[in-house]
Amino acid sequence: MPASEVEENGKQLENSQGYNEVWELTKHNVKTVLDKVRQGMMLFLDDMPLRLGAYHPVGTNNIVLNRALVHIVEATTKSRLLLNAFVYVLLLHEYLHAIGYLREGEVRSLVYKISKISFGEEHITTQLAKKGPWTLLQGLPLDSLKAPRRVMEIVRDFEKTNLEYIV
Repeated sequence: MPASEVEENGKQLENSQGYNEVWELTKHNVKTVLDKVRQGMMLFLDDMPLRLGAYHPVGTNNIVLNRALVHIVEATTKSRLLLNAFVYVLLLHEYLHAIGYLREGEVRSLVYKISKISFGEEHITTQLAKKGPWTLLQGLPLDSLKAPRRVMEIVRDFEKTNLEYIV
């Protein structure tokens, strides 16, 4: 990827203001690197055990992100870039499952590859992809933290599509 596009990806991630903006960059990078796209994805936020970042129920168009974990990262990092990089790596991992990559080892390798091509080796996103997103949480007693249990929520306007369902 040209250096100018790598730099633009970094700026776009840092300036993203919500899940939908991080998602659009995620999809763009997968399309650029793997030439694969899946439309109609939905994002749900749920409170799960803190050792679980997200999951994709196979056979659905859903990604479920651990809302409590994202809030902990947001509270501990105080950095929009770090928070967005964390969310990007989790969404990318689950999106790869959604487009058909089911083996964990292969998905982790692809998350690193796509991050490295899209952001460069030294970018925080690539480092989180390489070392695991949990590196942001080292030293936090996740096992002793108890997340409140709230109702799962859907993220509105997560994916904007221009596809017509009825022609």
